[in-house]
Formats: sequence, structure tokens, C-alpha cells
Amino acid sequence: MHNSISETLKEKTLKPSRRSLPCLAPSQTHPLNLNHFLSVPLSPSEAQPEAPRITHSISTSCSLLPPQPAEESKDRYVEESESRAYEPPPNQSFLVQKHVTRARLEARSDSVQGKNRPKSSGLLLRDGKKRIDYILVYKKSSLQVEKRCTFEKNLRAEGMVLEKEPSLTNNDIMFVKIHAPWDTLCKYAEQMNIRMPFRKKCFFTDWKSKNIRSRFQLRCAQIKSWLPRNPMKLDKAALPDLQDTDCYTAPFTRARMHHFTINSRQSFFSNSTRSRIVHHVLQRTKYEDGKSKMGINRLLGNGTYEAAFPPHEGGYKSRHPIKTHGAQNHRHLLYERWARWGIWYKYQPLDLIRRYFGEKIGLYFAWLGWYTGMLIPAALVGLFVFLYGLFTMDSSQVSKEICDANTTIMCPMCEECEPWTLSDSCVYAKVTHLFDNGGTVFFAIFMAIWATVFLEFWKRRRAELTYDWDLIDWEEEEDELRPQFEAKYSRVERVNPISGKPEPFQPLTDKLSRLMVSVSGIFFMISLVLTAVFAVVVFRLIAMEKFASFDWEFVKKNWQFATSGTGVCINFVIIMSLNVVYEKVAYLLTNLEHPRTESEWENSFALKMFLFQFVNLNSSTFYIAFFLGRFAGRPGKYNKLFNRWRLEECHPSGCLIDLCLQMGVIMFFKQIWNNFMELGYPLLQNWWSRRKMKQGGGGGPNAETTATLPQWDKDWNLQPMNAHGLVDEYLEMVLQFGFTTIFVAAFPLAPLLALLNNIIEIRLDAYKFVTQWRRPMPARATDIGIWHGILEGIGVLAVITNAFVIAITSDYIPRFVYAFKYGPCVDKGYRNEKCLRGYMNSSLSVFEMGEAYNGSQGQTRFCRYRDYRAPPWSPAPYDFTLQFWHVLAARLAFIIVFEHLVYGIKSFIAYLIPDMPKGLCERMRREKYLMQELMYEAELTHLHKEKKKNGKRYHHEWP
Repeated sequence: MHNSISETLKEKTLKPSRRSLPCLAPSQTHPLNLNHFLSVPLSPSEAQPEAPRITHSISTSCSLLPPQPAEESKDRYVEESESRAYEPPPNQSFLVQKHVTRARLEARSDSVQGKNRPKSSGLLLRDGKKRIDYILVYKKSSLQVEKRCTFEKNLRAEGMVLEKEPSLTNNDIMFVKIHAPWDTLCKYAEQMNIRMPFRKKCFFTDWKSKNIRSRFQLRCAQIKSWLPRNPMKLDKAALPDLQDTDCYTAPFTRARMHHFTINSRQSFFSNSTRSRIVHHVLQRTKYEDGKSKMGINRLLGNGTYEAAFPPHEGGYKSRHPIKTHGAQNHRHLLYERWARWGIWYKYQPLDLIRRYFGEKIGLYFAWLGWYTGMLIPAALVGLFVFLYGLFTMDSSQVSKEICDANTTIMCPMCEECEPWTLSDSCVYAKVTHLFDNGGTVFFAIFMAIWATVFLEFWKRRRAELTYDWDLIDWEEEEDELRPQFEAKYSRVERVNPISGKPEPFQPLTDKLSRLMVSVSGIFFMISLVLTAVFAVVVFRLIAMEKFASFDWEFVKKNWQFATSGTGVCINFVIIMSLNVVYEKVAYLLTNLEHPRTESEWENSFALKMFLFQFVNLNSSTFYIAFFLGRFAGRPGKYNKLFNRWRLEECHPSGCLIDLCLQMGVIMFFKQIWNNFMELGYPLLQNWWSRRKMKQGGGGGPNAETTATLPQWDKDWNLQPMNAHGLVDEYLEMVLQFGFTTIFVAAFPLAPLLALLNNIIEIRLDAYKFVTQWRRPMPARATDIGIWHGILEGIGVLAVITNAFVIAITSDYIPRFVYAFKYGPCVDKGYRNEKCLRGYMNSSLSVFEMGEAYNGSQGQTRFCRYRDYRAPPWSPAPYDFTLQFWHVLAARLAFIIVFEHLVYGIKSFIAYLIPDMPKGLCERMRREKYLMQELMYEAELTHLHKEKKKNGKRYHHEWP
């Protein structure tokens, strides 16, 4: 039996798929506090404002205009009364103010501000009813008065309500509070195609499946109730705003407003949506008579305004506990359930983050949380590999042979050094075994596959988030042109193929020439990095000789650790110093290119910053992994730098410990430095701002304590979000992802360090966004942008580097060749530690030192060195042996096999994992079908109601 859609709607429904948009109900966040706080004045003076005093505002500096002709009198305006509704004048979308004298504009504004003014709550206008949706800040001493007055007049013409307020902490600062009335919100919500919920979801298939599987679900729920509660999940009772909603959403239209269930005009549009609409208007409002003289970004760039930001919803702390009194506002709720250190183990409330900060920031924290969660299995496997090396350290045949080699004399490591005994490096060999053991190859393959699985499952997670956040059908609006681009190329215009409007055009020759200069600058900076690496190499060569002949016996005995440690520390200082230079150079080169839009500028800047910092961070690591000890030569024929210093050699047990030390030190100290700069620096800046306010520096007689300041003053004294947006946040994590995957074969503890850092990073960023930064504009986005492509490139590079690390840097291949070709287990079909007996003797060659060392301190004239060369008494002394060529062939074969195997597995896994879950695709298609049916039935229902109301018959209605 087939049911119609109207019958389906009457069926008892199962709880549908979760959507994050509110279902047209007022906020449930502690209604006794929050809703009352947002709708009721805080004082009697606010509840009944003095109408005669504010009928015509005298607080604005733009209200005093010079005399104008009669035909221009309609352009004169004053600030509308805050106690009455604002009605935008018709046909005045773009008003242009004529010449205004600054002296007359500012003449009487300072004398009347602050007189008989009711105290404001900080979240509402002075009438205690209208919500503040955006804040503009300017200096009274600014010279751009005419542009500001024209801009504000045109904002009023667009339907905005403006109100000015002086700062209580700085007499030169003026705030412009902007409120978007209901009609203006509806108009621009329709233009921006903002999706709003309009009808509860109802799936007939879900209801049917509920009847079929009700007993099974009851049994599962009963069993689940016996299990212990997952401590990582957030308590839904403590987060009422995250309750599951069951609403369909559709693009808002005023013609079909009756389709949307509007319980309250105050809560229909969320705060972030209101701020986004106001920002859209600010970006498209003119301030001069011209084709493109519009936008708040240009006014911020030329100094007309100092800042523009949406206000926070109040304080983030409360005197009363949230468990008993509830949350005062969403900011308080985010602090208690997300930004506090005590809930570091909890899942993030992504829906609440997205609702307060917007989809772009919500996607960043979703990606960061997903990356952190995926690091858990990688950290566990890496820890097991490290523990395996720790438990087998004493039983390792190679370490035993090194520790027992009391009679093996090694050749001097430097010109001023003495021959030494191989057993002296016993500790060095044991530490090397921690990271260079049988689990190294397995872990390298695992991490290459892990990187692919991480990216593929992130695509699925992103698809679910874009569905939950109603971003499936959202297309990013074309970015507006950058002011610098317009100023540079305003003389040449071309019709935009998308908008059909003329816009400035950059000739191809000019674009290519600027791109070539930018690329040349990039190569120059990369060469500067290589120069710094070369300087560190020279330092290591000098330090090697000094530590080897040091007076302190402890340093002299462990000169290799001392050389590597000091070299790494100096390299870290150089890296952090050059990072400051790179940021300025990248900013300069990006501006030199003159990108057309803000998104192009951000992508270009992000790519340059990644290239600079990636090369800066990994160049010394590449040197140690692939060049250290490869070109040192042999005893009697050493290669010298500047004919002075011998090139550094590898330890008899390999150079992997140097690479491990390099990665560990840089990764540990860099994470500490980044965390300090992200949180410590803003904390110090905000502390200094509060200190100046308490001392009254710049506030004068109006200076008050922080607790009594209105919200706009508090937000103004916070730090603005980075000028580069989320570039710095993504860059830090992407560089860490590269460090975790590229050389993970040499340092299996890298995922564990990254996991511990990210657990702290999430709370640091959360605390910074909620408490230390002004509220950013809630921007929309559907993905992490250019960073996804960079992550995929790092995943490909990681396979190559790990293959070379295992084949060249590690001793895995030489030991493997010896065990199966030259060891005692040849042709016996098995391999264990016993098969490596005699490996150290086989890997060390003999050199004749001459008469100078003969009999010196009981030493022989022969010494050993790490290489595969013939002894001096052979027919071809010091030539490569057959074992050298076998090892070289095995290394090349391993690189080819490893890369092809891992790439094949990565491609197969990427093919098996679809970018979008099958169930999500079916839900999207089902919802699209039901949306059309519901819209049709809603229209019929509306027609029937109109017929009954008016008593008229509609001849075209059906059925």
C-alpha cells in the first residue's frame, strides 16, 4: 500500500539524522539568565529612555553638516532615535555625501557626548531592545571624516541602525554600534541564500524500520546502560544548544516567509548569522562616488576605521557554577565546556563552535580534532616499536659485539684525535638500537598507510560536517577585489565573465614578470637556508675537534653526543630566527604579485610560508639523513673542507642516532616555543592593556575598571585575530604532520610527541579564541582549502624519504645482506640474532696507520674504520669489496620495492574508501525529494488557509 506524502507527515516519526541548525526555537542556554539578559534592560534608566533627549542624536560627529541648497536638503541626515523603529528611505541605496569641512563636523561632538546618556548593557543599544550586531571603531583624530560620514549615511540608507558611543578607556576612541532590523535581515538573508529551517523532518522509512527493529533497539539500549559511560563524550544536559534538531532547511525567501515557523524574531537568525549579514552589507556599502569605492576592508586599510568586529556575547566567567545556574551566554558555555583545561579529554562541541565562530573556524577545529584522534593509533604503534627496541637492546648481537670489542682499535675521528677502542661507544650503540631495529620497516609502511587513511577518512568526515552544517549546496561567493589591486590596475578594465561588470585588469606580461620576481625571491630565501645549514656543518666540524681534545674527560669521552647536541641547538636558534624573516619576506613577495582577491592572496601567502618554513625546518634534517658521513673519504685519503677540516664521519653503528637527536630536539623545543607565542604573548599583551587602563593612561576621567566596562570596550582591549587568518594555525599543524611522517622511520616517538602537543594545542587555541581574541567574523567554508593538497604532497614525499632513510641511513639493509649472504646462517632458511655473529668485524675495514702509532701505548699500527674496502695487504688495497656492491644493490632494490609496494597500497586504500558515505548520499537524495514535496504541500495548505480567511475561491488550485 502506497502512502502519500501528507499521510507520511502524520506518521509517528523516528528521530532523524542530526542537523546542527537551530529548529526555530529560542536558545535553550539557561533561559532564566541568557534570554532575559538579551531582551530586558539592565537598569530602569534603560527600560525607559528619555525620548526628548535622543529624538535627534547629538552624539555623532556626522550630524553637523554645512548649509546645503534646497534641492540637496533630502541628503541631510541625523542619527535616528534609538527608541523607535527605523524605516529605510526609498531609493537611497547609494548616497554620496558632498564636501564636508572636518572642523565643523567635529566642532560640537566632543562637548555633547556623554551628557545625560543612559548606561548601556554592552550587548544592546541604549533602548535596551535592539541587539548590537557589529562594532566599528575609529579615532576622533582621524582625517578621513568625509569618507566615514558618507559610509555611515549609506549604511542607514541600507536599513542599518547606528549608534555612537565614546570609549571609557581612551578619549580618542569612538565606537559605532550597528543593529540590523528584522526587515533588513530578511532582505539580505534572501539575497545571500541563507538556509533556514522550516519544517520538522519526517521519514516514513525510518518509522517503518523503527517498528521492525524496536525490540532489538530496546535490547541494545538496555545492554548499553549497563556499560560504563564514555568519559570523552560531552554531557548533552550541560549543552542544551547541542540537542539534536529535526528540521529541514531551505533558502530563505520573503515571499514564502509563511513556510518558516518563526517563533521569535529575536532568535530566528542566530547571532553569527546576523553578524555575517551585517558584514555582507559593510563589504558592499559605498563611501565615495565610484564604481568600486566600497567596503569596510578598504576603510580599514586607509585608516578611516581602526577595527571592525562582531561583539562577544558577554563575559566568559560567572560567579555561579554552570551546573546549578546554567550558562550566561554561548561564550560562557564555550569556555566551560571547551576552553577549560579540566576537560582536555572531552570531545569538542563542534556545533557550538561553528554556531559562535562560523564554519571556517569550526572546520579548523574539526580537522585538528580529527588529526589528533588519528594520531592515537600511530602513537601507540610507534611506542610499541620503541619499547621493542628497548627490551631487545641488551640482546642485540650488534650491540654485544661493540660492547665486547675491547681489543678493536678504531682510526682517529679527527686530525688531533687519538685512536680509540670500539667498546667505548657501547652506550651509543645501545641507544641507536632503540630506533634502528626490526620494527623500523614495519612502522615506516604503517605510517605511509596511516597518512592515506587519515586524509581519506577526513574527506568523509568533512562531507558529514558540510551536510550537518548545510553547506552541501553552498557556493562560495566571488571575493571582492583587493584595494591594492584596484589602485594598481584601475586604468585598464575588463568585463568580469562571472558578474558581467567591468573591473580592473592585470596584463599577462605584468603578471608573469611579477611572478618571476616572486619565484626568484623564493629561491633566494631557500639559498639563504642552505647557507645557514652549511654554517652549521662548519660549526660541527670545528666543535668535533674541540670536544675530542677537551680537557674534561666526560666531554672528551662523549664528544659525539656533545657535537650533535650543540649543533642541533644552534640550528634551532637559526631556524626560529629565520622564521621571523621569512614571514616578512613572504608578505612582501605576495604583495608584490598583486593578487586579485583575498582568497588568492591567502593561498599565495600560505604556499610561500609553507615552502620557506618547510625548507628551513627540514634542510638540516635532510643533510644528516642523506649526506652526513657519505663523503668523508677513508683513512689516508680524507676529504677536507677548505683543506682544513675533515668531513664528519658516521658512528660504527650508523648515523641514525644523529638524525633522531635532530628531530627530537627541534620538535620538542619548537612546540614549546609555538605554544608560548600562541598563548603567552597575547596574555602578556592583554595584561599590559589592563594595566594601562587601571592606571588611567589615555582613559582620562572616563577610565573605569574592567568589570564595569561595556562589552565593546572589553572587546576593543582584546587582541585582534591574526591578519593572516588561520594561516598560522594550519601552518603549525601541517609542518608537524610533515615532521611526523617524513622521517618517522628514524624517530618512532614523533607521533606520540605530536599527540601530546595537539591535546594541549586544542585547548590553547580554544582558550585563545574564547578569552584572548576579539570575536572573528563568522565566515563560511566547505574545506580546509589549499592545505589539503599540501598534506597529500607531504604524504607522497614521506614514502620516498622513509624508503631512503631505511635503505641509506639505517643499518637495516647491511645487516640483512650479511645475515642472508655472509653470516653463519647462510642457506639455513631462518634469521635471528645469532645470524648476525661477526657482523661488526665484517662491516669494518683495516687501515695501516704507519710507524707513528706503532707501539704507542701498546697499540698496533692497524686500525679499523667503517667501510667495505680491501685490507692493505690485498692485491688491490682499499678498493671496494664484493660485499659493498651487494649492499648497494640491495639498497636500490629496497627503495624500488618499498616505494612501489607502499604506493600501491595507498592507491588501493584510496580507491576503497569513498569520499562520501553511502548512507549520507541516500539521506541527501531522500531529503531533496521530500523537500520538494513538503514545499508543494505547504503552498497548498497556505492557499486553503487564505481561501477560508478571505472567503474567495481559487480557480487554479489543485487538487
